[in-house]
Amino acid sequence: MFYKLKLLIMKSYLISFALLSLLLSSCGRTKTKNELKDSVLDLASPAVKLDKEVLEKNTAPVAVELAEPNSISSDEAYGNVGGGNDKGYRYTNAPHVVTDTSKKIVKDGTIAFETNNVAIARKKILLSVKKYGGYVDEDDQSTNSDENRKEYNLKIRIPAKYFDFVLDSVSASADKIDTKSISITDVTTRYIDIKTRLGNKKLLENRYLELLKKASRITDLLEIENKLTEIRSDIESTQGQLNYLNKQVSYSSLDITFYTRHVEKADKGVGIGYKFKMALVNGWIQLQNIFFTIITLWPFIVIGVAAIWLFKVWRKRRKLKQAQ
Repeated sequence: MFYKLKLLIMKSYLISFALLSLLLSSCGRTKTKNELKDSVLDLASPAVKLDKEVLEKNTAPVAVELAEPNSISSDEAYGNVGGGNDKGYRYTNAPHVVTDTSKKIVKDGTIAFETNNVAIARKKILLSVKKYGGYVDEDDQSTNSDENRKEYNLKIRIPAKYFDFVLDSVSASADKIDTKSISITDVTTRYIDIKTRLGNKKLLENRYLELLKKASRITDLLEIENKLTEIRSDIESTQGQLNYLNKQVSYSSLDITFYTRHVEKADKGVGIGYKFKMALVNGWIQLQNIFFTIITLWPFIVIGVAAIWLFKVWRKRRKLKQAQ
């Protein structure tokens, strides 16, 4: 009896062991299938992952500070912030505080005035521009002989902080101001938009560079290189827009037109000295006209002189014959 009980217990142990082994084997096969599935997914084309990540980027915009992109930490650009995976392929969705909150103002102005001496006025303007660290963008001169008017057109650019000082200095050279206007444009929103887009494009470039390091197939490498070329072209274009806007903000533009009327000046001061001067000038002009007229008629003068000489010779010979 005792022997049968012992045999029954041993059979129970064997059956339990067999069931346990079968269960462990089944779990191992399931785990192997899962590992194989993960391996296949890991070996998927980086280009497929790339397109998926770009779609994720479009649906989850990145918040970027106005500081330079290099100052953004790698944990913020990659990593697990805002739902990113352990490979760091997803942008952060965590909000960032905008550090540059200063206003971006573009200030431009125009002024037109009359002055007694355009040369002196121009010299004063150029000295003022040089004093405040500006430069001349355009410098045109014109003379209207019908109206006896001489005019200058200057387009200058000066540091924005000195705009008012230069405008006051230019106004001081005027005898009579015809027009004077100032336009102020707030481009803060546009500046932030361009700066943010530039930061996003640089972050996207870094992500593609990371994918380029992990790509193994030639087709994937070529596709990623094409994407990088497009992104870098966009970065250059956006950087150019940002540089232009920074220049517009840093340097204000001022268009200056000034002129003088010599006719009005002559009418105001008609005196003996002026009349004597004009008489000498007119006499000299008439003398020049006579001289050039003589030069123009020189063939007729030569023919006339020759005819007179021949007539005198003929007359002299005739008198000699009559005397004989």
